Order: sequence, then C-alpha cells, then structure tokens
Amino acid sequence: MERWSGRVAVVTGASGGIGAVLAQELVKKGLKVVGLARRVEKIQELSGNLKTAPGKLYAVKCDVTKEADVKDAFKWIKSNLGGADILINNAGGDSSNTLIDGPAENWKSIFDLNVLALSVCTKEAIQSMRERQVDDGHIVHINSVAGHIILPAEFGFSMYSASKHAVTALTEGLRRELVNLKSKIRVTSISPGVVKTDFLISSGTNVVTPDAMYSSNPYLLPKDIADAVLFALGCPPHVQIHELIIQPVGEKF
Repeated sequence: MERWSGRVAVVTGASGGIGAVLAQELVKKGLKVVGLARRVEKIQELSGNLKTAPGKLYAVKCDVTKEADVKDAFKWIKSNLGGADILINNAGGDSSNTLIDGPAENWKSIFDLNVLALSVCTKEAIQSMRERQVDDGHIVHINSVAGHIILPAEFGFSMYSASKHAVTALTEGLRRELVNLKSKIRVTSISPGVVKTDFLISSGTNVVTPDAMYSSNPYLLPKDIADAVLFALGCPPHVQIHELIIQPVGEKF
C-alpha cells in the first residue's frame, strides 16, 4: 500500500458500515480520502477522529443517485485535490419488495443506487484518471454473494440479487473496455456474504430482523471487507484481483 500514500481515493456511502471503515483504513495508510454520502455530518465526525492519521478524510455531500451531484463532487475533487486515483463504489442498498407484488418504485430505487449510480461514479472516476494520464488507477465495486447466487425467496431480495448480478457483469465489461484501451487501470469486484451492518434496517425488510439474522447465521465484520479491499489495492500493478468472494465460515447460502 506504500505506493498509494498521498494519493486520492473516493469512497461512496462513507457515512457508515463498510464505507466508514474503508475510509478510516485508507486514511491510516496515508491516502487522501474523499467520503461521499448524503449524511455528510457522519463523515465529518469520522474525520475529526482521524486528525493524527497520516492521511486525511474529506467529507463531500453527495447523493450518488443524482448525476449532477456526482459530477459536482468530482469537480470538487479536481479543484481541491487534483483528481481521483481510486474509486470504491460502496454505496448500495435494498428495499422490501417481491417480484410478484412490487412495488415498482422500490425496484427502481434498487437499480438507481446499485447499478446506475455505480456506473456514473465509475465513468467520472475513469475520466478523471485518463485526463491526467493516470494509468495505475483502481476501481473497486463492493458487490455481494447475491451477485453470484439467488438468495432464498422468503428474504424478498430477488431484485437486489438481480442488481448485484448486474454489478458482476459490469465488472467484467469494464475490464474488457480497459483492455481494449490498453489501459492499466484495474477493476475489482469484492463480494461479501452476510456482514453485520445496518443494511437490514435501511432496506426496510419485514421478513427477517437483524437480531434473527445475526443470531442464527455466521457473519463478517466491515473490517473484514476493508482488509480485502486493501489486499486488492496492495497487489503489484501487474496483478488484478478481478473477483473476490468472502463468506463467513459456515454461511448457509
């Protein structure tokens, strides 16, 4: 990770859970980290706790489902920090729904956040890298095991799984586009199993409660995912970790 010291990483959804831990760990490695989120005060609070770290955390308010917000955020990054060298697409979510009953607006919100926002952020980051001739940049998608399997129907996560399968396809599609450009920018998909965060609460699911999920299933911690991202970033420039699936021992699906 030494080669990344002093460079700029953008983390979406950095106000809590995996994103907050990722931002913190990157700052500890000496990076300038731009945390994007709607709850910008949460990032500001985290930044205040990292004043003695070798890097620095910047809080930028941004709703990544709004393209104008994303463009404004990357303009701020260009003006204040030069541009982005790393993008970690961590922002994601679900909402309680089924394929039979909907509601359709919940389906749209899932794809707007998990697929389209990720794609817009990726586009802006790669443009930032290419206009500065940064050829060793890195795009990381925080995907899910749900991007490789279909979760049990009773969870009501079918549309969420579809969105994460799209992320799996987009990772490979981006890799091929970069190869065609003869670019050395790398792309990595990190696919965790169950991670203990506030995901179930924010999804609004009424099928399984956090207490029920975490008491009956093994789970990972956000730090486990942050460690995996650091591993992928820290590989030699000629090595690309394309897909990394991480599950707690004993996971049932």
